Amino acid sequence: MSEFNHLTYDHEQGGSQTISSRLNLGVSRTAKNVGSKTDVGYVREHNEDSLLVRPPLFAVCDGMGGHKAGEVASDIAVRVLAARAPRETDAKGLKLAVEEANVSIIHAVHEGEGREGMGTTCTAAILEDERLTIAQVGDSRAYLLHAGALQQITRDHSLVADLVDSGEITPQEAYNHPWRSYITRALGLDPRVEPDMYELNIHSGDRLMLCSDGLYSMVRDDKIADILSRTPDPQKAADRLVKAALDAGGADNITVIVVDATVISERKMKKVTRKAKLTAGIIITALVAILLAAAIGFNVLVSNSAYLGEVDGRVAIYQGIPGDIAGMSFSRLDEVSDVNLDDIQPGTARRIRSEDIRCDSIQDARNLVNGYRQDTGNQHPAADADNTDSEADNTAARSDAPDVDTEEGGDV
Repeated sequence: MSEFNHLTYDHEQGGSQTISSRLNLGVSRTAKNVGSKTDVGYVREHNEDSLLVRPPLFAVCDGMGGHKAGEVASDIAVRVLAARAPRETDAKGLKLAVEEANVSIIHAVHEGEGREGMGTTCTAAILEDERLTIAQVGDSRAYLLHAGALQQITRDHSLVADLVDSGEITPQEAYNHPWRSYITRALGLDPRVEPDMYELNIHSGDRLMLCSDGLYSMVRDDKIADILSRTPDPQKAADRLVKAALDAGGADNITVIVVDATVISERKMKKVTRKAKLTAGIIITALVAILLAAAIGFNVLVSNSAYLGEVDGRVAIYQGIPGDIAGMSFSRLDEVSDVNLDDIQPGTARRIRSEDIRCDSIQDARNLVNGYRQDTGNQHPAADADNTDSEADNTAARSDAPDVDTEEGGDV
């Protein structure tokens, strides 16, 4: 419990309890990266702390004002936060929710709920992905464990914190100072109160801890860091921190929330998955387009290419490309010529047998074969037939020509 304006409040006897059973605002069973615990302690008579665990929203509120006052104020605060705080790292929205909680507590007193002078601290945090936003009023704290080192994020609104800042006392002296429970700012007492706001980036593996002064007033920071570092499970870490405060005397209500930063939330994971699927779709589409273009290009190449080969000792023309690709042939026999390989130059014949003479088209291949035919003295059957027909026509023409007599010159 904290005190405000040097006032001290009495408490009635009460037992240890978990706020989740009292407020139904506790940890979701699916939030495996969160642990929380609250305990009345050994000295106080009633637990005036309240906590809120609704990822990504977390809060610890330490009420003041005595029975039917402190717990009422802290209860109102967490309820307003649960209803009004944003569900993402929105500093302005979180600040407005805390200010609305402050006004709600003041209105509750005017309406006869609780007691005059009741109030509460409030340390609220939104942890989403790599961003952490904190709103703080009072002396409940937020710590961050990063790479094994514990850092206090928030600054206490308390008299001893002011004395430490001014150099009048040391941080070690603040632990036992008689004014250590006096706070300078709280919800429920001043309608103009504003929370201090903190925003920072975190990393996967970092651990956030929110707590009331019932923990850090009994357990030093080095011990807190040791427990947080050595206890991987966040719920067991919260349990051990509360036990450490009880073992040290349990002079106040103790409330702890431990949150492991996994950075990639479910929503961000879905976003990453969608982006990966989109990227994969683009890549697959590009690959299909490339393969289709390659297939079309290859088909054009096969259709427009030709080469020479051997069939029964004669030069043959093939359309396509020689050889096999993955066991598949991409050529067909177009024509077997009358040119014998034995009649052409040996070097050329050897290249034809090894299918090493390629042409850009069937027509180029035919022109090449005609050249071999002329070199060997062979005539294409169609050409021989044309020659025979020409000779017959010439004979017939000579037989039909009239006789011409000449003088002394003979026949002309």
